[in-house]
Amino acid sequence: MEKYVKFEQPAYVKVALILISLALIVVGLTVASGLLIPLSFSFLFALLLHPISARLESWKVPRILAIFICLILIILVLVGMMYFIVAQMMNFGQDLPELQARFVQLVDEFHTFIATRFGVDKTHQLDWIRDQARGAIASSGALLTGTLSATTSTFADLSLMPIFIFFFLYYRNFFIDFLQRLFKNTPNQNISEVALKIQEVVKNHIMGLFLVIVILAALNTVGLLLLGIKYAFFFGALAAFLNIIPYLGILIGSILPILMALLTKDSIWYAVGVAAVFAFVQFLEGNFITPNIVGSKVGVNPLAAIIALILGGMIWGISGMILSIPFTAILKVIFDHVPGMEPFGFLLGEPTKEQLKPHKDILDEVKEDAKEVAGSVAK
Repeated sequence: MEKYVKFEQPAYVKVALILISLALIVVGLTVASGLLIPLSFSFLFALLLHPISARLESWKVPRILAIFICLILIILVLVGMMYFIVAQMMNFGQDLPELQARFVQLVDEFHTFIATRFGVDKTHQLDWIRDQARGAIASSGALLTGTLSATTSTFADLSLMPIFIFFFLYYRNFFIDFLQRLFKNTPNQNISEVALKIQEVVKNHIMGLFLVIVILAALNTVGLLLLGIKYAFFFGALAAFLNIIPYLGILIGSILPILMALLTKDSIWYAVGVAAVFAFVQFLEGNFITPNIVGSKVGVNPLAAIIALILGGMIWGISGMILSIPFTAILKVIFDHVPGMEPFGFLLGEPTKEQLKPHKDILDEVKEDAKEVAGSVAK
């Protein structure tokens, strides 16, 4: 009878295979981003809408009708947001001539300041501005084409999302059966437990994020109203919504109200005050609001979250940064329930207070052990 000898691969071969596999995964995620990004968002929304759909079905509403009701609710929310934005933009249009006149006045004052302070007359300043404008126009063609292409692609992706959400909800039992067949050696109870835990984590993350947006919108609006900035409600809500883009969102959201303060106020200190308001709100959000509302519900430690944000941004850009936290939380749930992967789930999770306490240095422990041995020998 033949005996098979188990061949153990060297460590460097295993490491090389792991790195090659990771590189192929990253390449695949990048190439298929046009499909995977809307599919990922649809998956998260389907998990969020599942309790509503299940509740409607428990009231004897047919599944297809229940799913359509959920989709209509999302569409109504989006339409309401778009109506708010369009209404505010129309108000901007009414004030646009006044803002343009004020902008021209500020530019003229800036030219005068440069000419007085540094001795550069307005003619040279205008020549330099024209040269910079020509360069900007020459390079803006490709940027405009890329922006239009990305915008068209985004709308195409959004049009696919309702279809994906519908089938995720309609075939949810089918997908559970698939997972049970795929992991046939795993008890069905464990698979159902993991699915419910993932749904709970995603729901907590999205609802917590929505609550954070509401709180930030209120804080931003109050600060802008105290400074007397026009369109305070719009700017406050916009900056709060853009906060879903980690780190960059608050910066983008603060630019418009700062410009509005420069154009509508007589003192530059109003713009400084706006910047201070957003900086203070961002401090509260990063240190108190988000960690206590979202972080505690997701269960991912800040280091893992930052690494996930960077990797998500490198692979899928802003969409990857938005998706990174919920999918990292999903990975943690899976790791916690897969035998052999528990250490990775532990690494992604929040450390306990006991684990954060300082431990004795190894050399100190060796010295204490040596003293005990020397004391016992002396006795």
